[in-house]
This record gives sequence, structure tokens and C-alpha cells, in this order.
Amino acid sequence: MSIQTIQLCKTYNANSDFPVHAVDHLDLTIQQGEFVAVMGPSGSGKTTLLNMLGGIDTPTSGDAIVDGYNVSKMTEKGKIAFRRDNIGFIFQDYSLLPVLTALENVEFVMQLQGHSEAECRARALALLKKVGLDKHQNKRPAMLSGGQQQRVAVARALAPRPKFVMADEPTANLDANSTAELLDIMQQLNEQEGTTFIFSTHDQRVITRAQRIIVFEDGRLTKDRQNPDYKRHTMSAS
Repeated sequence: MSIQTIQLCKTYNANSDFPVHAVDHLDLTIQQGEFVAVMGPSGSGKTTLLNMLGGIDTPTSGDAIVDGYNVSKMTEKGKIAFRRDNIGFIFQDYSLLPVLTALENVEFVMQLQGHSEAECRARALALLKKVGLDKHQNKRPAMLSGGQQQRVAVARALAPRPKFVMADEPTANLDANSTAELLDIMQQLNEQEGTTFIFSTHDQRVITRAQRIIVFEDGRLTKDRQNPDYKRHTMSAS
């Protein structure tokens, strides 16, 4: 269940005099179960990379191969089904459905997968409890703070037990305690269930926790190293 990019490119305004190479001929392999932080300045291509790996964005050229499937060559219908069953997304702007409660937002993807109402409800409640929002389960997004909405988004991404989680600045609106708690949960899943996590982040709190650190500048990979300070998660599962 690895991820591989082969000469992956995303160019905006390709036919103009000033093309923007958001991702520029990237060759990269991420193995199953890695906990990876992709860092770099704004506009360096981090979010674009995650979106191409998840089939949200289509490359200009090259290939994005996820779990043996060339996502960049799939039809839109195929990409939707692949994301539903394999990839959890945590977006910087939360992207919660405003007409649904916190509980319903977390249940939503599991319902699309065909799980029973009882299964969806039990897992959604358990995850909301893990992220400290079980008492807010019946509130819609507009009734929650930005940090609370991000916690719901994290629970939603983890609910369908994805093989891969693409997290775009997932801690941007969280305080130190909330960040530590959510990273604990994600590291637990990473180590116990083999879920692969890829973070686009500026947050040093996330970078410190990462097993591997990848640095982007102007769409190119400039550094790729193991984190010597990485420590395995020690909190017991609840």
C-alpha cells in the first residue's frame, strides 16, 4: 500500500509566458504506515501534491500511484469511489457539510460505504469522544468554533478507516493541548492500524512528531530525511 509519484507535474497557466510549476517533475515514494510531514513556504506545492495523490486535482503530466492504482489516470467516477474507500482528507477550511450535525458529518462517508446505521453511529460517537466533542454531537458546524470544526473534520477523516490520510494544515486552528491530543490519536492509528499519514504543515508541533520530513520549495523536493527525534507513540489505546 505504498504511494509513488513518477515525474509528477502540475503546471498552472501552462500556455502563458509565466507558467507556475506547483509540482515540478516529482519522483517520490512513501511506504505503507509512514507518518510524513511535507513542509515548505506557502505556494511551494504542498497542498497541490496532496490533492493529486487523493485524486482531487489532476496532474499536468506524470503519474500518482496509490496502493497500486494510478489515480491520475482514473475517471472522475473512479476517483470518487477510490477516495471514499481508501483516503481520508483533513482540509484547512474544514469542508464540513453545514446542514448536518457534527455526528452526521462523521457518519456521512461510512454511510456512503454501505455500513449499517448502528455501525456508523457507534464509530462516529467513539471518534467524537476521542476528539473531545461527544457533548457537541448534535450541533451544526456554524454552532462550533474553528477548533471544534477541525476536530470534527479529523473524526470524519478517520471514521471510514482509510488506508491513507491526507492532512492539509490540520492543526492550524488548534491550541497546544488540542494539537497534542489529535496527534496522539493519529499516531495511534498510524502505529496500530498501519494508516499512512501525510501532513502538509508549517506547524513545528506536527513536524516534531513526524517520522519523516519532506521539504518543498517551488514545487521541487529539496530535502527528504528521517526525523532523528521521532518517538513511537506510548499512550495506550482507549
